[in-house]
Amino acid sequence: MRHRPPQHRRWLATLALSALVAGSAIWWYLPETSVLPPESKTAKAPALVLFADADINPPAVSSDASPTDTRTTVVEVASRTPASLGPDPYAASLKGTDIDGALKADSQGKLIVDLETRDFFDYFLNTVGEVSPDQALEQIRTLAMTSLPPKAAAEAMALLDQYLQYKQEALAVQATPLDPSRQNDPNYRLEMLKKAFIDLKLVRQGVFSPDAHQAFFGLEEAYGEYTLATLGIAARTDLSAEAKTSMVAWHRDQLPSQLQQTERHLLASTEKNRHRIATIDAAESPEAAGQKLMAQGMSPDAAASVTDYLQERATFDARYQHYEAALDQLRDSGLTDTDVAAQQARLLNQHFPDQKQQTWARLKMLGSN
Repeated sequence: MRHRPPQHRRWLATLALSALVAGSAIWWYLPETSVLPPESKTAKAPALVLFADADINPPAVSSDASPTDTRTTVVEVASRTPASLGPDPYAASLKGTDIDGALKADSQGKLIVDLETRDFFDYFLNTVGEVSPDQALEQIRTLAMTSLPPKAAAEAMALLDQYLQYKQEALAVQATPLDPSRQNDPNYRLEMLKKAFIDLKLVRQGVFSPDAHQAFFGLEEAYGEYTLATLGIAARTDLSAEAKTSMVAWHRDQLPSQLQQTERHLLASTEKNRHRIATIDAAESPEAAGQKLMAQGMSPDAAASVTDYLQERATFDARYQHYEAALDQLRDSGLTDTDVAAQQARLLNQHFPDQKQQTWARLKMLGSN
């Protein structure tokens, strides 16, 4: 069986902010968020943000870990929902998958509320559209009633009602209009992200009990606060790169322990990738790049893939130079725009018989324009 990735646990880049829910979305570019020195060219990529329901998602961590405590809460599970819907689930998209999360009860017959509870709800609610809302909700109700003691099943259904209420009220946060005259202002975009985060947190506090709020959203809110703080630090012009790095490190140390561990692992992976990119940039040939990457610990198969790709790009670059020269001659030939467009398509096929390289050529032309 395979797992569908839980809707609320998608990886965030160290300095990027992601937001997600049903409904329309607004794509924004945030200001450059690196806190590395400006001469580091790998730190120049802007963060792409999906601003919708404004759920701010942390890296995946264990559902059993407390969002605010370094200890792991161990609760005896006396009963739980099954791990699978079997070979013929009610929605085709669930075929061959395990159920994400679970509804669980303790030895006293009470519902255990944690991230797995939310994962369980989302696993079924995400099928709405493929099936009717009533069908998805009936699946949750049936599994709760047949798998848990009556008290825990009733608590699960009450919590589901609250979760649906939250989803509905969160749409109002998403619907907040933007000022068109300020959409390109990085400071304004950051202000709106902070406002959306605070507004959504208030909605959650108003709908859920403190324990349920913490269980469902504690980790992602902690990571959201860290990310917003990091974005704010990166936007400041009165700080040196060293000061920014120190301030981000301080905020990282305030994260729950399990998020600290994941964040440091992510940072280490990012640093390793930066070294590899620098190695590729400095190599005199694709073959030399592959050899140096293996010397740094990359597997032979992965290094061979990099070498093959670099060789393919080198071939493309050479062909593109010839194509660009032929295109310049065509434009200077005095033909009409219609004839130039027709001949350009012929030149594209002539210089790039491979469909993938034709796509690269079109993208490069768009970039140069």
